[in-house]
Amino acid sequence: MPVEIEQFMCRTDNFGVLVHDSKSGETAIIDAPEEAPILAAIKRTGWTPTLILTTHHHADHVEANLALKERFKLRIVGPEAEKAKIPGIDETVGQGSVVRLGEERIEVIETPGHTAGHVSYYLPASKVAFTADTLFALGCGRLFECKPPVMYESLKKLAALPAQTAIYCGHEYTLANARFAVTVDPGNPLLKQRAAKIEALRAANKPTLPTTIGEELSTNPFLRWHDPAIRKHLGMEKATDAEVFAEIRKRKDNF
Repeated sequence: MPVEIEQFMCRTDNFGVLVHDSKSGETAIIDAPEEAPILAAIKRTGWTPTLILTTHHHADHVEANLALKERFKLRIVGPEAEKAKIPGIDETVGQGSVVRLGEERIEVIETPGHTAGHVSYYLPASKVAFTADTLFALGCGRLFECKPPVMYESLKKLAALPAQTAIYCGHEYTLANARFAVTVDPGNPLLKQRAAKIEALRAANKPTLPTTIGEELSTNPFLRWHDPAIRKHLGMEKATDAEVFAEIRKRKDNF
């Protein structure tokens, strides 16, 4: 039976997420951006959290770690490479690690780029992945601690997941990402349709997530480095895929 997911807003644009395995009653929190909205979601669902799955060390993803740990006596799991920077961490994980939520198998994928130790969490049975600040809807994270080739390799890993995989990201950045994406891939009809849908969702103050790997492969320029139309538009027909990605990331930084 697939996990149940409760998504909600934290801070100004962070997403908070609870993941619940109904058979065991266990619940995971994906990152801890802000205590009050997380407590409200716990009260609303009636799900008592048993662990926090931390993706990376940035303050807007770990701020509530210690408060939640004290309140619920939960376990905090996070990337080995960033353990010194994650408050309250109990268990470290890396590429190929597996975390259990009841009978649900959660696979760890190392996805550095935004930070040097960033990880994503993939639930193959439920066909869900939590990619935080590596892969966004129509975007990818800024490269604070790594060079473009590192993020490119991380995005290749996520792009290889099954197309139906639902993707939950760390922030509601989709509208700004859509407005940039059409400047890189102006002839893509699927992107134009999606951008219009996103404009309408945000005008109604509705979330744009989750997305899917399939939808991102057809519309997200950060996963479309191979596309001939994008390469032609950028004047990079003979460049490597990694070079095309780096140019798109550079343009987004300056957008």
